[in-house]
Amino acid sequence: MTNELSVAVMLAGPCLAAALIILSKQCRYFLKYAVYFVGVSLVSVGLIPAFLFRPFNVLNLVLASAICKHISRLIGLRWTLRGSQHLAEQKACVIVANHQSSLDILGMFEIWAIMRKCTVVAKKELFYAWPFGLAAWLCGLIFIDRLNAGGARAAINKAASIIKKDQIKLWIFPEGTRKNTGEIHPFKKGAFHVAVSAQLPILPVVYSPYYFLDDRHRTLDSGKVIISALPPISTEGLTMDDIDGLMQKVREHMTEEFSKMSNEVKADIVPSCNSRSSKAE
Repeated sequence: MTNELSVAVMLAGPCLAAALIILSKQCRYFLKYAVYFVGVSLVSVGLIPAFLFRPFNVLNLVLASAICKHISRLIGLRWTLRGSQHLAEQKACVIVANHQSSLDILGMFEIWAIMRKCTVVAKKELFYAWPFGLAAWLCGLIFIDRLNAGGARAAINKAASIIKKDQIKLWIFPEGTRKNTGEIHPFKKGAFHVAVSAQLPILPVVYSPYYFLDDRHRTLDSGKVIISALPPISTEGLTMDDIDGLMQKVREHMTEEFSKMSNEVKADIVPSCNSRSSKAE
């Protein structure tokens, strides 16, 4: 009986340890997201009175991002920007970026001071997520109903004339929904319709893979993200008949960059693992 009890204890020990590790990872996952959402909400509440003095001014986002970008440090994320010169040009363009997670917004907070005059196309459901939704509305975000394609296109096209006149960048996630699957998914045509109809250049922005995030297993570790701004692609002289080709060209450029950064991220991870194994030996 004593031997059986000893064996049970020996088996229970590792199982309990594994369970605690999994629980600990899940707790960190929910805690970090809580810090993220609560932090953004508190900043929104604090800044809404200031935004009321210049409502719908996209420069409100520069102020908000100066505070919100510190949330990344609290949850262990570090951002590195490449190609900043393309984002720093103060002229109208349509930015298209891959969409992996709501954490993408933290990356935008990190680079808003460089972009300065930039607004975002967001799904209308976000507007009702107050206080963030109200603050975003006062910052000039463009909310669209994704279920109403005609209305969404009309809203974006209406905004495009203002954007071109005031030299504002328009940020769109052409994949639509966020998917952290290690690849860039097919694009929707909305961003390219706007760029061609307004004859605005397209500026591709690529986030490196989120190797530290696994929503399925509720894991969010510390990590580094590279944001790469690629050279702008002109739409001058293009017509609606050229949209498919343009969309394919942009996606190919972004997929190539994403693949390069994926290999770079893996190279950063593997040496650290090997170094730990060599020390253990």
